Amino acid sequence: MWNNFLWVVLPYLVLASFVFGHIFRYRYDHFTVTSKSSEMIEKKQLMVGSILFHIGIIFVVGGHFIGLVIPKTWTTSIGISEHMYHIVAVGIGSVFGIMAFAGMFLLTFRRLSNDRVRMTSSIMDIIVNLALLVTLFLGMASTLFANPANPGFDYRETISIWFRQLFIFQPDASLMATVPVFFQLHIICAFIIFALFPYTRLVHAWSVPLTYLKRSYIIYRR
Repeated sequence: MWNNFLWVVLPYLVLASFVFGHIFRYRYDHFTVTSKSSEMIEKKQLMVGSILFHIGIIFVVGGHFIGLVIPKTWTTSIGISEHMYHIVAVGIGSVFGIMAFAGMFLLTFRRLSNDRVRMTSSIMDIIVNLALLVTLFLGMASTLFANPANPGFDYRETISIWFRQLFIFQPDASLMATVPVFFQLHIICAFIIFALFPYTRLVHAWSVPLTYLKRSYIIYRR
């Protein structure tokens, strides 16, 4: 029953929160969509941490999309062997995963250690930072430790298939029963982030500033 709740019921509860939360935020509270920058308070740590995190997370998300959404048969059909795929995935994924983790660690440390930044932070800001930090840590632990410790495990034959089944409303919870604990905890933490996503500053991710490409420069003076 616990296995079915985690891998059948919980994903749809998270999806409902994600979808309806965004609808509610847009209809009734969309003027609060902002990254709430604290650059005016402290800039150096913010710049380094933000650059590392955002560059890293873009490639991490892209790697997850390839690994979870694209079936193994597709990559094999275009000549990418399983061995080659894992070497590239682990190598490139580790580099950008470490970048994203280092950036989020710096941003979280800054938010908790700088009195002025902490005073301007909400409880939800701190929860989101910690959730992202733990999720990234568990992802790195899964890649660097859980994978080598479980040589017979292949997430593309378990997690990936279960993930794609969610979108056709036929998830098989038994596929997740043998998944290593680090992977399971990583997924559950990701669930928490997606469930909270509409109610936090993370919604600024949808506000892609395309108008910046054509607007005039804004000049700031001290």
